[in-house]
Amino acid sequence: MAVVVAAGVGFLLLLQRVWRSELRRQYNDLIGWNVAVLGSIYAVIIGFMLFAVWTNFATAYTNTDSEANCLVDVVRASRGLPPGPKDRIFQLANEYVNVMLTKEWSAMDRGEVSPASHAVIRAIWATLTATEPRTPREQVSLDHTLTELGKMTEFRRLRQLQVNAYLPGILWFVLILGGALTIISACLFGATNFRLHLIQVVMLVLTISSLLVAIADINHPFQGSLHVYPTSFERARDTLADLP
Repeated sequence: MAVVVAAGVGFLLLLQRVWRSELRRQYNDLIGWNVAVLGSIYAVIIGFMLFAVWTNFATAYTNTDSEANCLVDVVRASRGLPPGPKDRIFQLANEYVNVMLTKEWSAMDRGEVSPASHAVIRAIWATLTATEPRTPREQVSLDHTLTELGKMTEFRRLRQLQVNAYLPGILWFVLILGGALTIISACLFGATNFRLHLIQVVMLVLTISSLLVAIADINHPFQGSLHVYPTSFERARDTLADLP
């Protein structure tokens, strides 16, 4: 961000040397119109991009929470199964939580999709599909468990897709080019008070660069300073520990 501010200030100082404010002042009507149009268009674009990445971030948080909740519901629904499959599901659910907290999350922080949990969820599916219900109660329990496991698998896949979901390069090109053109247009304005003009340009550069940094950080839901934490799976671990 400091580099961007320095570049904006440097451009304004250089422009002041080669084309002084008094000479630019006669074009203020045209420059002012250009700044207003460019600024309005860029404000809409950057606002939309910020909304898009924040929506994706919120969706990633919701999917993670839903995956953890479905895991707990799988265990709860499986309590009506025979002792063997029931205990096996409980064991695998705890193993799944442990894998998520110790391996999966650190991999996502590196922008990678870890295969560690795949074997666990495959074992859960294998256990349930091999279970033979002997009573109507066990059949209902098996149906509900399979339903929750199907939802959990779906949320798991969505989480994995969001690990590498990001704004494409063409949109970053539009954001950076639009920001540069907006700042340049603001520098061209022929102000009567150069110091005040310099302060205004610095504030504009700071605002635009801050927004771009925020978009870049939120753009990766499981990485960066603001990311989805494994709080949902920590709660799931505590809930499983309290189950009878």
